[in-house]
Amino acid sequence: MKTAGRPTVVLVHGAFADASSWAGVISRLQQNNVRALAVANELRGGAYDGARLAALLHDLEGPVVLVGHSYGGVVIAEAASRASNVNSLVFVGAFALEEGESPMDLLGRFPANDLGSALVPMALPGVGDAEETWLRIDESAYSKVFAADVDPTRAKVLAVSQRPILASAFDEKAGPAAWRTVPTHHLITAADEAIPAEAQRAMATRTGGTSTEIAASHAVAVSRPGAVTAVILEALKD
Repeated sequence: MKTAGRPTVVLVHGAFADASSWAGVISRLQQNNVRALAVANELRGGAYDGARLAALLHDLEGPVVLVGHSYGGVVIAEAASRASNVNSLVFVGAFALEEGESPMDLLGRFPANDLGSALVPMALPGVGDAEETWLRIDESAYSKVFAADVDPTRAKVLAVSQRPILASAFDEKAGPAAWRTVPTHHLITAADEAIPAEAQRAMATRTGGTSTEIAASHAVAVSRPGAVTAVILEALKD
């Protein structure tokens, strides 16, 4: 149900990035007098991360436009199925999954790229000191796989400040597909070496949402913040 009032754009980063990746987008939204909030995504799995995001949304007044990058698309869909104030969803080079589908299920339907071979597992203590496997991108491969059109000096900074993701998050089955009931927009990154453009196009077709395509890497929010902002401004009209 469409919610009235001044909207808030909530930006959700994905794996191998952090909230600072939205800096260029936030500054442009603020120049357009749009209220924006970038959240820290724990990257533990769609249900867990989505529930935490939904709790945050309950404390916001007015409508919300949820924007997810990469794995963040899983999280915004999970949150939107739990919150009543989401007016639209924006998937930025992101997963828009069907209920019961996992990121690995989706990627497995398309030719493999270099992301899998670039991932480095890390064994870290989890709840109750049970060992958990987390994944990060090898620093030497980060620019090619994630940020090919980002200035090399900045890409090196992104590589060493990336946040790892719990390995099991990629195999977790998605909850209800919020895009079936919430207006949806896609920014497809045609030069993406993480989520293939072909997969993004298929998801955009499946959701029936509007889509814009740009020749950009997976790190499009960093390399092309103006293009990301333009799609968000369109979503604010929903």
